[in-house]
Amino acid sequence: MYIEEISLKHSKLTALIFIALILGVFVGYFAPDFAVKMRPFAVIFLRMVKMIIAPLLFATLVTGISGHGDIKSLGKIGIKTIIYFEVVTTLALIIGLTMSNIFKPGMGFVSETIIKNPALLKEAGLMAATNAHTSISEMVMNIFPTSIVEAMAEGNLLQIVVFSIFFAVAICSVGKVAEPVTKLLNSVSQIMFKFTEYVMYFAPLGIFGAIASTVGANGLSILKNYAKVIFSLYTALAVFVLVVLFIACKYARISFRNLIKAIQEPAVLAFTTASSEAAFPKAIEIMEKFGVPKNIVGFVMPTGYTFNLDGSTLYLAMAVLFSSQIVGINLDLNQQIIMMIALMLTSKGIAGVPRVSLIVLAGTLASFNIPILGVAILLGIDQILDMGRTTVNLIGNCVATVVIARWENAFDYGKMKKFIDETDYDKLEWDFSGIKNIYEKVTNRGIE
Repeated sequence: MYIEEISLKHSKLTALIFIALILGVFVGYFAPDFAVKMRPFAVIFLRMVKMIIAPLLFATLVTGISGHGDIKSLGKIGIKTIIYFEVVTTLALIIGLTMSNIFKPGMGFVSETIIKNPALLKEAGLMAATNAHTSISEMVMNIFPTSIVEAMAEGNLLQIVVFSIFFAVAICSVGKVAEPVTKLLNSVSQIMFKFTEYVMYFAPLGIFGAIASTVGANGLSILKNYAKVIFSLYTALAVFVLVVLFIACKYARISFRNLIKAIQEPAVLAFTTASSEAAFPKAIEIMEKFGVPKNIVGFVMPTGYTFNLDGSTLYLAMAVLFSSQIVGINLDLNQQIIMMIALMLTSKGIAGVPRVSLIVLAGTLASFNIPILGVAILLGIDQILDMGRTTVNLIGNCVATVVIARWENAFDYGKMKKFIDETDYDKLEWDFSGIKNIYEKVTNRGIE
């Protein structure tokens, strides 16, 4: 019932977003002068997104880390899991940055008027400052806050992350004494989830303003660049799956093809709904049947949805470079490495938040003093991008359970063979149609 409710709300918002996108294109083309005046709607929405970043990140990151209890109790499985997650996440970031440098999806996206007038962005509240970090030593010094209140006021994401990590570790060390604080932050986390949901209700209006003003200022030719962004991301996701996850399966001595066949049902559900929550229960059930011990699945899968969002992390790497490219900021290799280190921290802890990647992207850009105009532009096609990255998140976490089970010498190859032999994949295809029909019914019922 809960998942149906999520799907219903999600489908309504998605429909409104696409309507706003199409309407923005029409208004921008047929009434360009009027369309340019719609830009304040996009600015207001982006300011609302910036407004929720600090409390949302602090509450969710602290509860996510402290929720594991005594850090020492995680044991060998926990250590191996975190090591695997960090290696794979780093590879996802490298692939994302590499593909962004190859395809350069942000080049030529907006007019020279915007690039040559940073004051326009600053007045609109889309640029936090004028100088970005230029060295690793400077970044390291600046991630330690002198005041958490100041860090939150300025929207310095890295400083908030560092404070949150220390705060969470201290909660774990104190134990039961900290339970009231943990409960309070859990409540704050839930409140911020709902707060974020309310803010996202304004997304269609923000998208309309962003697309209308962008098309009005640049013409319909800009739509070709949207196709370039989608192509770049899906190519990068395919490279990650076919290279990194394929090699991981080789290490675990299982057929990557068989694994993909086994999880195709939750993968299709994740793609069609762009919802990790909808596919999560089915994925856990299948991985247990596939030969992964229950205790490993029960630990790795939930932890993975906090620390191993491969698709989302890869997307963030591309989105940061895209956002810098559209305003004419060229980040050198040293700055890109700094950005990658930052994303390894800022992408953790808030997997359950709607449009989480946009929120993390806005915070990361603000921390490095890059205009967040890219957030407004990407917002229009975020649903299409979200479908791909959510599916890769799911596949990546399923592969992670297999790798950790193999690392612990606990994977049941006999159970895997039995599952493959007994699975009727033709029937699964019929089941997919059933899932799509159910989703369509939920969608139609919501529209009616």
